[in-house]
Amino acid sequence: MDPERIRMTASPDALRQAPLYRVLHALARGETSSEALTGACLAAIARDGHLNAWTWVDAAGALAAARASDDRRAEGKPLGRLDGVPMAVKDLFDVAGMPTSLGLPGHAGLAERDAHVVRRLRGAGAVFLGKTNLDECGFGTVGRNPHHGDVRNPVLPGLSSGGSSAGSAAAVAAGHAVAALGSDTLGSVRIPAAFCGLVGHKPTFGELSCRGLAAGLRRLDCPGLITRTVQDAALLLPVLAGYDAGDPRSRKRRVPLAPPDWVPGELKAGVVADLAALGVDAAVVENFSAVMARVAPVFGSALPVALEVAPLEVAATRRAALLLMEAEILAAHEHRLDGASPRLRELLHFATRKSAADFARADRRLDEHVVQVRRLFEQFDVLLLPTTATAPPAYGADEPANLADLTALASLAGCPALSLPLPGGLGLQLVGAPGSDLRLLELGQVIAAVADTGE
Repeated sequence: MDPERIRMTASPDALRQAPLYRVLHALARGETSSEALTGACLAAIARDGHLNAWTWVDAAGALAAARASDDRRAEGKPLGRLDGVPMAVKDLFDVAGMPTSLGLPGHAGLAERDAHVVRRLRGAGAVFLGKTNLDECGFGTVGRNPHHGDVRNPVLPGLSSGGSSAGSAAAVAAGHAVAALGSDTLGSVRIPAAFCGLVGHKPTFGELSCRGLAAGLRRLDCPGLITRTVQDAALLLPVLAGYDAGDPRSRKRRVPLAPPDWVPGELKAGVVADLAALGVDAAVVENFSAVMARVAPVFGSALPVALEVAPLEVAATRRAALLLMEAEILAAHEHRLDGASPRLRELLHFATRKSAADFARADRRLDEHVVQVRRLFEQFDVLLLPTTATAPPAYGADEPANLADLTALASLAGCPALSLPLPGGLGLQLVGAPGSDLRLLELGQVIAAVADTGE
């Protein structure tokens, strides 16, 4: 490739911390090259080893892919909209030629093929920098990993990074990657996104294929996105979404993803009537109330619908989901757990003391939750609530039991959810009816513009 054909006017070091749409613009206009941008990302990864954001970095492979992207652009033949964009992938997804560690010590060899969503990203030209750190087997909410090191928060030093997609969030927040792929079972994309000052999007269950994603709880597992802006998530979703006959959970849409037909002032929002009764900290409730006052004009005369949610029911549903998750991780990864920490083995061992009837009752409770939440959307268009019940705990502190309670509400019902960043590691969460991802993303852009979300 002739270097003179690349017009370098944008700093790669600045672009690695820029929104995806700005990076796409710079690559398309020749303001930078993928090789320069990827090199800047790799240099940042090397400098920030103390963050423990990565389990595996493929510097040689990433630079080779970046050069190939630059060659394609020079010939006017980019693969797709993401050609040359450096991205991070959570170490629960298979990436051909890289190990999948699940956050455990060692690995079972290099993956032979890409996970379905990774394949779609590769087909659009994305450059994979490596695999990001996580709570062991994705079972946790604070980024704790005794094998690869606990993930540190680049934005709020001394506080938790959130989890389990902790490394993916830290990598984007630190400018190691332009965007990241995570997975969300009970909130594992939205929690670290909030703690690290980013946007987290969990799509409708089945919208993105889970083939090649290590199981946490198959009825809830969902690939998700961690980005700097809502617009970035909206750019990535159509690339990743699509029916996969190889995944029994994949949904086939009757019509392709298309922009929604709606007017913000006509939407009706739902809010939880008593967040404090759900164990939400007073400071979080105060913050949420202040944000709601700024957001109210978006909904015009459509007054919020106050929802009654029983605290004991939330706790019991969370426990039912965790029991099923413990059993499924044991079944799927038992051969890999010899090197797991005593903490994880003790948590998973809980499932061995339960009966078949216990698992049936847990599964039934989750079904009841699905019905209850989906019926709520007969009253309103979007549910607004904090992303987490507490602010980020201190780095290394005990994991709050209720940290995922507010994110689990959407996960358990298969609904799409979006977390917008608020100051102090908090998040504003939007939950929509199944299939309403694009309306949720568009509404998220409107709210981010008026709510001072820090996006």
